[in-house]
Amino acid sequence: MQFAFTEDQVLFRDTVRDFLANECKPEAVRAAWENDTGRIPGMWQQLCEMGVIGLVAPESSGGFGMSELDLVGLLEETGRAALPEPIVEHAAVAVPLLRDHHAHADEWLSRAASGEALVGVALARSPYVAYADQAEALLLAHGDDVYLVPRGAVTLTAQRAVDFSRRLFSVQWTTGDGMRIARGDEGRQAQADAFNRGALGASAQLIGLAQQMVDVTVDYVGQREQFGKVVGSFQAVKHHMSNALLAVEFARPMVYVAAYAVANATPHRDREVSIAKAMASEAADRVCRLALQCHGAIGYTFEYDLHLWMKRAWALSTAWGDAPFHQDRVAAALGL
Repeated sequence: MQFAFTEDQVLFRDTVRDFLANECKPEAVRAAWENDTGRIPGMWQQLCEMGVIGLVAPESSGGFGMSELDLVGLLEETGRAALPEPIVEHAAVAVPLLRDHHAHADEWLSRAASGEALVGVALARSPYVAYADQAEALLLAHGDDVYLVPRGAVTLTAQRAVDFSRRLFSVQWTTGDGMRIARGDEGRQAQADAFNRGALGASAQLIGLAQQMVDVTVDYVGQREQFGKVVGSFQAVKHHMSNALLAVEFARPMVYVAAYAVANATPHRDREVSIAKAMASEAADRVCRLALQCHGAIGYTFEYDLHLWMKRAWALSTAWGDAPFHQDRVAAALGL
C-alpha cells in the first residue's frame, strides 16, 4: 500500500505554495480585509488558470477528474497563506456536489469548474455562506433536499466575522426560487458528503495555518533578544514551540487519512473526517496560544501579521463543525 503522495501531487502542491508565497503575501491579505470584496483582485482567475478551482470536476466538464487526495495538499497551502478566497466552499464542496448531481445542473458544473461562476453552499450544520454576495448561485438545503438557487432570488444578511476577509452571510429563500438537484435519500447523502468535504477542506487549511504560525514564531524567537540572548534559546520557549509543532505533526496525518476516506467513499469516512477536524482545530488553537505567548506584546498588535493567521484559524475552527461537535460524532461512531 502506498502511504506517500505521488511526485505529481507533491509538484502541484509545491507549485501552489510558491505561487501563493509571491502573490498572497501578508500585505495582500491585509489589503483584502479593507476592500469591498474581502478578496485579492485577480487571484481567482490565476487559480482557475492553474487548474486548482476545477481540480475534482470531470474532464468532460472542463476539470481534471482528480480527487480529494490531489486537492488536500493544495488546500493546506491556501491555509498557510491565509488565502482570502472561497476555495473550500467552491472547489472542495460546490464543484463535487454539482459533479455528483450534474444531470440536473450540467451547465452550472461546467461554469463552476472553470471558475466563471462562483457557487456558495449553506447546509443545516454550516448555515452561513462565505462570500455569498459574490456568488452567482447558492446550493442550499431544505429538509432532505438540495436546491440550486440564483443569488438574485435570495435575501442576504451580513454577519459579523472575526476574520474580515472571510465575509459571512445568512440566507433567506423559498424552495420555489430554486432548482432541486437532489431529494430524499439522495439529498441526505449529498448533504452528508458536502459537509464532510467542507470539514476536510477546513481541516487542511487549519494545518497550513498552524504550520505557518509555527514557522513565523520560530523565526521571530530566533531573532528577538532579551537579557542579552535570543529568546529562542530559553528552554521554556523551546518547549512551547516543540509542543506546537508536535500538535501539527500529529494532526496532519489524520487530515490525509480523511482525504483518502472521502476520495474513496469508505464506510468510515464520517468518523475519519471528524477525527481530522477535531484534531486540526485543537492543534491550530494550541499553536495560536503558544505563538501569541512567544511573541509577547507585539503579537497583540493589529499592525503585526500574526493576527491574520490567528483569526483565520479561529474562524475555520468553528466552520463545518467545531471540535466538540466532531468529538461527539467520533464517539457516536465508536459506540461510546
